[in-house]
Amino acid sequence: MVKLFTDADFPADPYPGARPGHSFVHFDGAGHSLDTAPEGWRERQAVLAYGSNACPSKITWLRENMDLTGPVVVCNARCTDLAAVWASGLRFRDGQRPATLAAAPGVVEEHSVWFATPEQLAVLDRCEGKGQRYNLVRLTSPAITLDDGTVLDDVVAYVGAADIRLPILVDGRHIRVADLEQRRAAALEGIPAETHGLDCTLVEAGTLVREASRD
Repeated sequence: MVKLFTDADFPADPYPGARPGHSFVHFDGAGHSLDTAPEGWRERQAVLAYGSNACPSKITWLRENMDLTGPVVVCNARCTDLAAVWASGLRFRDGQRPATLAAAPGVVEEHSVWFATPEQLAVLDRCEGKGQRYNLVRLTSPAITLDDGTVLDDVVAYVGAADIRLPILVDGRHIRVADLEQRRAAALEGIPAETHGLDCTLVEAGTLVREASRD
């Protein structure tokens, strides 16, 4: 089996880490082509990964520290009307500024989409502090299109819940992650936005796991 890359090619620091910019399946500390994905992966829950969760080294960190298991299917996607922006607070463990999601009419960005099993989604919930730092929501308006042209109609994402994970406003505007590197982002001074501005619905606790169990 040919490896596309290893974790060492895409370090996690500085946040949000490096990412391949193409689709891959992650296991054994390496990325492999999509044809190695488990059967039925397209039926898994699509989860937008706009921050460090798109970084292969972060995926291994989740395995080593939060008991993530199984192949992780990560697809490259074109996203419209939303943006990864810098959050208003810093990460406790290393003082870096994390990303959060915000509405951005007319903006087009490339991000990743995990196709997650219920068990993998539960790990992401714990990592992101679901219900405390971030809320898990179902996006209802942005267009998210995979590289093969598939338009996804059921995508969930983690959006800011606490002030420290809402977007930072500097002179009244969001600061896109694409426009400012971590070193300068960590030094930003501003105020939390009142909202992320996205059209979405809150995913209630356990809902996605129950849905998967019925299928």
